[in-house]
Amino acid sequence: MQHQVTLTRQAVRTPRAAAVAGIIFSVLFTTSMVLIRLALPEDLRGTNVATWLQGNTTTISLALTLVPFAGIAFLWFVGVVRSRLGDLEDQFFATVFFGSGLLFLAMMFASAAIAGGMLGSYAIEADTLVKSGVITFGRAIMYTITNVYGVRMAGVFMVSLATIWMRTRVMPRVFVFLTYALALVLLVSSNLTLWLVLVFPAWVFVISVFILIVSLRGGRAAAEGVVGANATSPMT
Repeated sequence: MQHQVTLTRQAVRTPRAAAVAGIIFSVLFTTSMVLIRLALPEDLRGTNVATWLQGNTTTISLALTLVPFAGIAFLWFVGVVRSRLGDLEDQFFATVFFGSGLLFLAMMFASAAIAGGMLGSYAIEADTLVKSGVITFGRAIMYTITNVYGVRMAGVFMVSLATIWMRTRVMPRVFVFLTYALALVLLVSSNLTLWLVLVFPAWVFVISVFILIVSLRGGRAAAEGVVGANATSPMT
């Protein structure tokens, strides 16, 4: 019976860990992206660059500090989701799911590194950096990586995971179709606005909250079942 209790606790904690990791990723990633977008707006140019950067270096530094922790939480989320699927995992879609997740994360790190490089260069040679146009060039690369490539990898990640959910039936159909719809938006409309990247963490947040609620309800039900079994089992 003790072994049964241990297995029940492990089964409950696995989706709960994925949910917590997903929520942490969503909050940290959204915060960092919003801060970077506000500190380095797309229309920033000319003589306003130096003044704007001087007043937003702390904001950018905070955003860049959050990015690695958001990445760690995302890796944990992916790992726990894969662990939860177990033998039900389709190798093809699992490979696409895992690969697109890693590519998305790598691109977000690359984009953040470019922003950090511009911030570090500004602290050393502010006038040279502004006059040479490196800030404009670096910002364009940063946003291209995020909104052209990173966003589309997020869309592929969502499509592959939705397909796995549909085949294994581990998630309600409404979430499967919602994921397909949002993934389609990311795949074909990534150039409409720089804020479209926030669709992905919002989706992760909704899914994570749902998983957390279900796991908490399931945990209480499983605990009641184990207690009931203990109460009705004969004493040895």
